Amino acid sequence: MKDLSTQHQLISNLFQWPTKPSEWEQYKLSNEQLEFFNEYGYLSNIKLLEEWQVDKLNNELAEIVDPSHPANHLFHEFHSNESSDPNSVLFHALGAWRLTNSFHDVIWNPAFVMAASQILGNKAVRFWHDQLFCKPAKHGGVVAWHPDYSYWTRTGPIQHLTCWVGLDDATTENGCLYYVPRSQNWGLLDKPDLAGDMEGLMQYLTDEQKSEFKPVPIELKKGHATFHHPLMVHGSYENKSPRSRRAFVLNVFSDGTESNTDEVLLKGVPTIKAGNKMEGQFFPLIFSPEEA
Repeated sequence: MKDLSTQHQLISNLFQWPTKPSEWEQYKLSNEQLEFFNEYGYLSNIKLLEEWQVDKLNNELAEIVDPSHPANHLFHEFHSNESSDPNSVLFHALGAWRLTNSFHDVIWNPAFVMAASQILGNKAVRFWHDQLFCKPAKHGGVVAWHPDYSYWTRTGPIQHLTCWVGLDDATTENGCLYYVPRSQNWGLLDKPDLAGDMEGLMQYLTDEQKSEFKPVPIELKKGHATFHHPLMVHGSYENKSPRSRRAFVLNVFSDGTESNTDEVLLKGVPTIKAGNKMEGQFFPLIFSPEEA
């Protein structure tokens, strides 16, 4: 199986890349949307995919969740169940962009890269890594409260961004994402076990932070996305509904982000020594505002 991480442009017909600045206008966020993100730490209900594109991704997903898939070795991480409880299943994997055309090309979705650049302050954007999060019907597990950057301190400075995209309608019944508004202002918190105790983060919070801990559900139609700050506290509850809750996540950072470690950044990725720029095959430049 070919490793698609060597290809740093669209390789299928899933999207059309704009060829002139005027074609980027349709994808731009409004000033009001950007102001909302800056105040609350998130921005939701951004449509990124049409139904036929979601269907294509779900078809590919159904193939690559199989551990015996011939390209399974290309995943940086692959957990059929991140939880230790067989009655509380959370499928979680990193590296799908290396395996299939559509999961590769969602990184170069014009609507995604434009929004990411704007939220990051009109900066050039580099890809960090992707994730798959799937909760099966009736016995889907939790994703415990956490801020993403707690798991990413091997890179810096903090100029990262997360985009969560639904491949099913996400509701409070089937385990949608929840945010704690303005928690991006709490600084860096310790990281809990991602699929462990939902409330594990609470032991790291001050009394003031606990009093401000007022989560809001982010219900989304499939194909719609929510963006959040790397220090935003978020999580999702179990799925006991008769419907699955599938999603993929795209994590990016501003161009110029550096490695903070001499250790391995992601399994299967060559080491980038501490102090050196994050770039190369696995961390491609996906958008520069000069294009728009």
